[in-house]
Amino acid sequence: MRETIVGERDSRLFQPDVLLPSQYFATLRRKQIQEPEKRLVVAILEDAVDCYRKHLFAREHKARQLFEDAESWIVAEDREWPFSFENICELLDLNPEYLRRGLLTWKEQQLAERSRGKIVHLQSYATSESDRARVA
Repeated sequence: MRETIVGERDSRLFQPDVLLPSQYFATLRRKQIQEPEKRLVVAILEDAVDCYRKHLFAREHKARQLFEDAESWIVAEDREWPFSFENICELLDLNPEYLRRGLLTWKEQQLAERSRGKIVHLQSYATSESDRARVA
């Protein structure tokens, strides 16, 4: 009988801890968020936004990959992973949809400006009468 009780106690001791995202964030949502955790999630969000904005027009593979990773993290509507965009925004009392929409709008504006900037009008400027006659 004693072996059974000790055996049960030992088996519970070595079982993995299961922590749901809601449980994890509940500990962080106290009135005063612990400073190290808050700094961590702010740093994650800042890094993603920086990579998204900085590498939008990147040509190098590594920089392009940083942009694509940031974009996929931002557009994912995932709440399962504790450090998802949705969970981090909510932890910081930010509306994830509002921030996502703002970033996507910024991207569209940048792409539109860049495409407008690539239109090149070539005109020939003739300097003399004979040059103008040849151009016409």
